[in-house]
Amino acid sequence: MKILVLGGTGAMGEHLVEIVAASGMETHVTSRTRSGVAGCVHYIQGNAKDDAFLAPILARKWDAIVDFMVYSTPAFERRLPRLLESTSQYFYLSSARVYANSPGPITEESPRLLDVVKDPEFLATDEYALAKARQENLLRASGRRNWTIIRPYITYARERLQLGVLEKEGWLYRALRRRSIVFSRDINERVTTMTSGRDVARAMVSLIGKTDALSEAFHVTTSQSHGWNHILKIYLEAIETHLGFKPRVHLADLAGFLRCHPSKYQVIYDRVFDRVFDNSKIGRYLDVGSFTPVDNGLREALCAFLSNPTFKQVDWRAEAKKDRLVREHSSLWEPHGLKDKARYAIRRYFWN
Repeated sequence: MKILVLGGTGAMGEHLVEIVAASGMETHVTSRTRSGVAGCVHYIQGNAKDDAFLAPILARKWDAIVDFMVYSTPAFERRLPRLLESTSQYFYLSSARVYANSPGPITEESPRLLDVVKDPEFLATDEYALAKARQENLLRASGRRNWTIIRPYITYARERLQLGVLEKEGWLYRALRRRSIVFSRDINERVTTMTSGRDVARAMVSLIGKTDALSEAFHVTTSQSHGWNHILKIYLEAIETHLGFKPRVHLADLAGFLRCHPSKYQVIYDRVFDRVFDNSKIGRYLDVGSFTPVDNGLREALCAFLSNPTFKQVDWRAEAKKDRLVREHSSLWEPHGLKDKARYAIRRYFWN
């Protein structure tokens, strides 16, 4: 089989490419930074969001296309016909954030936010959960059946360590510099589900070539659910074991936390919901009991990161607001460049 992976170098993508290639499938991966051949993997260097770059690639016929790209809804609508024409099975990476609040375990048929929310301000946006649901609708309205929708929820890996809505740059960066982690009391009291990126990749691979998976949606989650307070405890204990100190935590009320974090809709239309999933549908294709327990997997991922910590861009506006809230200070040597230093200083010392 010939597999095309679009944007396959992230937390889930790297695992998927590794698993597919190990099975002997000829695998082609678009990447901004990598090129050449490594075993069964052919890296095609370029920007997969560029139609001119992608046109000759989609002119070929693929047994499966796995698409990790993030699109605006208009951009996806323009590209979709070419994607579906180029393959026997198109994997669209959606998100379990599409689901509305649910009183019981969420199934693939549970209501979506797009279908039940009445908030006109929210619906006027192309926020991530709405964009994914709208793009799912475009697949269903395409007149074709050669697609499979994948809805992962919160995934973790060495470079992906989330706490509520905070990426590691928003909480772990502070903790390692012995400043207080600023988290939401409301989110901390909710139940969530976190799944290893490798396990999600394994589940996706199990669906490749399965005709009964066409025109179907699957969420891919572990069977375990935990309170965010439990996830936070795993992080704090791992840091203390690895580095010898336990970070301080400030639990802010929702209004205070939202002043420090810009993703309002991700908070109020997802993270303050209890997220428990029924994963029996994907369980028809692989043993979900073999998924990594979160206590073990999350601790291992964090310890692997702590052995050689590297961070992406830190949001210094948000850091200034957190420091102001908890009356702490970041060194002005930390922000890179005068603009980030100014953003931090203005919001920390002069701007309410």
